[in-house]
Amino acid sequence: MDMNMRQSEDNKFIPMTSVSSGMIKQVCPDVYYYTNQIVNFALVGTADHWVLVDAGMPKSSQEIMDVAKGVFGTLARPAAIVLTHGHFDHVGGLVGLLEAWRVPVYAHPLEFPFLTGQQAYPEPDTTVEGGLNAKISSYFPHEPIDISQARLLPLPADGTVPAMPGWHWVFTPGHSPGHVSLFREADRVLISGDAVITVKQDSLYKVLVQKEEVQGPPRYLTTDWNAAYESVKKLHALQPQIIVPGHGQVMHGAALEEGLHQLVTNFATIAVPEYGRFVKGKD
Repeated sequence: MDMNMRQSEDNKFIPMTSVSSGMIKQVCPDVYYYTNQIVNFALVGTADHWVLVDAGMPKSSQEIMDVAKGVFGTLARPAAIVLTHGHFDHVGGLVGLLEAWRVPVYAHPLEFPFLTGQQAYPEPDTTVEGGLNAKISSYFPHEPIDISQARLLPLPADGTVPAMPGWHWVFTPGHSPGHVSLFREADRVLISGDAVITVKQDSLYKVLVQKEEVQGPPRYLTTDWNAAYESVKKLHALQPQIIVPGHGQVMHGAALEEGLHQLVTNFATIAVPEYGRFVKGKD
């Protein structure tokens, strides 16, 4: 491994899965997503020019490269990697990918401390209201990775996304300080990261069977619920027709519209836990 880059000090394989693990789905002609155990990463573009959005679970770099080859051919290499945020399940294969591909990585500057070895995320909240995933979340990595010697670059202030023409990034903090989502106005496709997901992520059973329901961000890693609510309202206002979430399955049309409406209207009861380390109290 390149000594100038490293995964987190607590990096380890997480023995979790879902019925969708190992499946790749084509959302539209140039957008695919793949479920790596319990998390999704997206591939946007064509064989001539494509971008990877997020980098999967720990120990997943070879799997991600194999998926890319299956979609775009044996010489598949992205123009860039764009990160919605730096939690362990979105950067788990990043160092291995960068060693193989040597491409730029774009993220919001507020995520840089967690990507350059400077600062750890808060430990997952095992006290939060929720299912078994929440209770075992202390096992999940939270220490920072270090790709400071890679081409780590800030997303442009004008909202454009490098190497992704027609897309713009939306600042959606709450789940993490510099979380972003990606939106394409032309066909109203939203890659939401963990700002909005389509499975109740704290429930081990619902993750396993991938029960479809529009939800707020995973409870055990969300530290600012007020910001998370503002982010959900911002994404609802975009009126997306298709959502590719960080967790759960793609949703579109009326089901998505109604689910987002209910989430915005009833955020305090649907998303915000009754108790937990980062819950300030509910109205």
